[in-house]
Amino acid sequence: MCFKRFFVVLCWGMFPLMGFSQSASDSNYPNKPIRIIIPQSAGSATDTLIRLMAPKLTEQLGVPLILENRLGAGGIIGAEAVTKSAPDGYTLLVGATSWITIAPHVYPKLNYDPLKDLAPISIFAIGQNVLAVAANSPYLTVKDLVSNMKEHPNSLNMASAGIGSTSHMAGVMLTSITSSTAVHVPYKGAGPSVMSVLSGESQWVFTPMQGPIALIRSGKLRALAVGGNVRSAILPEVPTIKESGFTAYDLRNWYGLLAPAGTPKSIIDKLNTAIVKISKLPEIKEQFYGQGSEPISNSPADFSHFIVDETQRMAGIVKTAGIKVE
Repeated sequence: MCFKRFFVVLCWGMFPLMGFSQSASDSNYPNKPIRIIIPQSAGSATDTLIRLMAPKLTEQLGVPLILENRLGAGGIIGAEAVTKSAPDGYTLLVGATSWITIAPHVYPKLNYDPLKDLAPISIFAIGQNVLAVAANSPYLTVKDLVSNMKEHPNSLNMASAGIGSTSHMAGVMLTSITSSTAVHVPYKGAGPSVMSVLSGESQWVFTPMQGPIALIRSGKLRALAVGGNVRSAILPEVPTIKESGFTAYDLRNWYGLLAPAGTPKSIIDKLNTAIVKISKLPEIKEQFYGQGSEPISNSPADFSHFIVDETQRMAGIVKTAGIKVE
């Protein structure tokens, strides 16, 4: 009896110590390298932006970062790997539109639920999509392009970075709100889709601005419009789709950092604080603007609400496009 009483008292006495141990562990975070999964290839917008941030994140957190490009299935492979990782803050995901808010509607057998299996930390950039044609194209404005597509249905090729990609959604949104049609030609990435326009295989492409900016500035591509609410600081002379007469259009790229669901709030908050500070640094603003993006940040709660809203919005676009990947 005495032994049983002693055992019960001992066990109850251990719970505060166990709680203290967990709290102490969180407060010491981070104390080893942090791995960040990038679900796209080197040189992509996602890859470039996080690599620009990485040195500042290392300064803020005091530990090295291991940046790992985990490719496959339009970002799904990398995202799934993070959802299956330990929720300890040492494996993070660079999230973007394609594998967070579009994939659940395109892939019926997706092995993760972005809304349940990931913990939002903060957005760190918003990027513009640009509607581009070849320099020798007869289309000088968005209205020129749309008029031709209406007069000659399915006569023009619309390039994209792949089925269900942001560039695919951007193009579908344009044809949807203008009641026009084009032949969708998916490529394996943004680079090949842009090159198809240069070569004449495709007549137009909606693509993240980071890729074609040099081609636009050199005169090899013509930028007809950007997809956001306001003009880009990088190409201020290029109008928005709304300014071109199609007021229902608004589609930008976003990039953010997420952790596996269940990651302690104290760790999420520490990572969020680091991103908020970094987003305000003049050198980061200059570097991001040079890539056609704007550094921003928000709270984990606001980021979560943003993802929910964007997921619902993308559902409508995917339904309109009739996109499904088995």
